[in-house]
Amino acid sequence: MGVPKGNRPTILTFHDIGLNHKSCFESLFNHKDMHEIMQHFAVCHVDAPGQQEGASTLSTEYTYPSMDQLSETLPMVLQHFRNVSFAQITIFFCMCLLKLKHPDMVEGLVLINLSAHAEGFLERAAQKEEIQNNHELISTFRHLITNNINQSNLQQFVKSYKSRRNLEIERPVQGGNLNARMLQCPALLIVGDNSPVVDAVVDSNSRMNPTTTTFLKMADCGGLPQVDQPGKLIEAFKYFIQGMGYMPSASMTRLARSRTASNSSMERNRNRSGTNTDEQRGRSHTDVSMESTPGAEHSSSGPTHSAELSC
Repeated sequence: MGVPKGNRPTILTFHDIGLNHKSCFESLFNHKDMHEIMQHFAVCHVDAPGQQEGASTLSTEYTYPSMDQLSETLPMVLQHFRNVSFAQITIFFCMCLLKLKHPDMVEGLVLINLSAHAEGFLERAAQKEEIQNNHELISTFRHLITNNINQSNLQQFVKSYKSRRNLEIERPVQGGNLNARMLQCPALLIVGDNSPVVDAVVDSNSRMNPTTTTFLKMADCGGLPQVDQPGKLIEAFKYFIQGMGYMPSASMTRLARSRTASNSSMERNRNRSGTNTDEQRGRSHTDVSMESTPGAEHSSSGPTHSAELSC
């Protein structure tokens, strides 16, 4: 899917639990605003073992891989396609593990609903009033899980996920632990403002490097921002890619225009007051809230074909 470029990374996706690449990302990558990005990057969708549509039941002798083991299969994907690096758009935990283990292979991370903690995450989310009262979200997940996923295979995936360990990442502190685990690459953390995991993502953000991390809370959005507000997520993704030095001539997003207008206003105010200051260069930690535009999110053109890859 997309157009391979020898000097550019591949966009690699990994789906959420209970979903596969199609149910998790189809509305995002079929959206009309994604076409410009697809002209510059190849995209590889990866499904966890047995989670693809129409998957047969895994053998009783099959030992489902741990999250660490799943993360170690991804370099094989890159070697197969002869790519040396990639940017990731993911909802899943093992992408962070891959970055920690193979830092030179990952140029950037887009992390949706990231929880750096392990034990008890699914249970805490299920107990949240937001999810208990969100009948539409429950109905959507029930339909996807019942109709698209092999139930036996999903049970093994859930068991593996629930036994994962903490990421144990720390925010860099001057004079702090030199051996601390840190995510050094640019990262975009995304969560819907009505998501049941907002607190977990906020906590994860507090553990990230503030000089390379952007935290985006999307308005009028629940636990599936890539489904609820694909256009808004693509805006943020495009700006994130531009910040990494790719697609410099791409059409400016509304988020970028908003920041440009804000910076211009600040510059005019400085000029009026006659105050000259040196602006700090380089990327800094940013918290962004994106408001929605009713009726503008789900427009898309015809479906595109994609290669499916199952670990």
